[in-house]
Amino acid sequence: MNINYKIQKWQHRSLLVVTAIMLFTTLRAQNETPKRGRTFVFPVVTRSLETGWNFGALTAKIFPLYADDTVSRSSNLEVLAMASTRKQVVFALVGTQYFRNEKFIIEEQISTSLFPDRFWGLGSQTRDDQEENYSFRQTYIMLHGKKKIVPNFFAGIVYEAQKVWDINYVPGGVFEASNIAGKNGYFISGVGGSLSFDNRNNAFAPNKGFYMQLFWNHFDRFWGSDFNYENLITDIRSYSPIGRNSVLAFQWVNFMTFGDQVPLRSLANFGGASKMRGYYEGRFRDRNQMFVQGEFRYPIYKFIQGVCFAGAGSVAPGLKDYSIQQLKYSAGAGLRLMLSKKEKLSLRIDYGVGMGRNRGLYIQLGEAF
Repeated sequence: MNINYKIQKWQHRSLLVVTAIMLFTTLRAQNETPKRGRTFVFPVVTRSLETGWNFGALTAKIFPLYADDTVSRSSNLEVLAMASTRKQVVFALVGTQYFRNEKFIIEEQISTSLFPDRFWGLGSQTRDDQEENYSFRQTYIMLHGKKKIVPNFFAGIVYEAQKVWDINYVPGGVFEASNIAGKNGYFISGVGGSLSFDNRNNAFAPNKGFYMQLFWNHFDRFWGSDFNYENLITDIRSYSPIGRNSVLAFQWVNFMTFGDQVPLRSLANFGGASKMRGYYEGRFRDRNQMFVQGEFRYPIYKFIQGVCFAGAGSVAPGLKDYSIQQLKYSAGAGLRLMLSKKEKLSLRIDYGVGMGRNRGLYIQLGEAF
């Protein structure tokens, strides 16, 4: 999972920041040897209506665990530190390590944040004018270890923990009136497993291959969780080369929860920089989510690539509650500025448009999926 930046309103000054990032990271990468890997340092200076000015840095390390291993993909580690003029703070570490011949893979996500969010209520029929502000503090840990069973097929063990506290919302508003577990804060702890098939030719920007993962996690009071429930997530992706340098990519995701009480931050979270771009992340929330999205990626000039994308999906309390009439749609286009040709690592700039007033611009390291 990648670290995302959502910017609702693009300022001309930000174009200068992107140019500086490209120059800085290109020069920095040239000083690294292939055996040691490459280190990218991104200054983060942006402005939006929600956050005011943001200041921070993102450091990304791309490296092989073994210099003589020609089978495994490059490992990566990303560290983000960011603060805004409106006292919003995020610290995060995200990484994936591929051991020799990819017999073992370890993925980790660790973050802590104080960040105001928005809430429109539960379900697929909430209105744009129901928007309400709330804030919370959160610490999140996810550890995922996978072992190769046969070529390209892995079985894994997952541990996930989340502490949410200091939740503030509008008294008597939509948030307070909604049937949400954990409104006053909570801790969850879950252990589960995964099955995955992955024959993509690159971790950051594959141009061929297939990826499928079934992810199950059981949260239980037995290991300290305040709530008992389960998540079951199916993620399927395909990548097909078109011509010499173009790619057609598709993703289908089905997110399901089971249990009487599912806390707020564990509900299906519709929108964001990686799924259904054009919608604020969390614009629609419910116990279940399903969406499909596609991208056409094509070369423009040297280190610049273009992307067109579209998607459709919705949220629902149960599988039987989905309907064609409640589908949400999004579409958009973007650019990819190549930072490392060898690793196929790029800076992503996307503008997505959803239904109604939903739209936004995104900046991120790596592809959406």
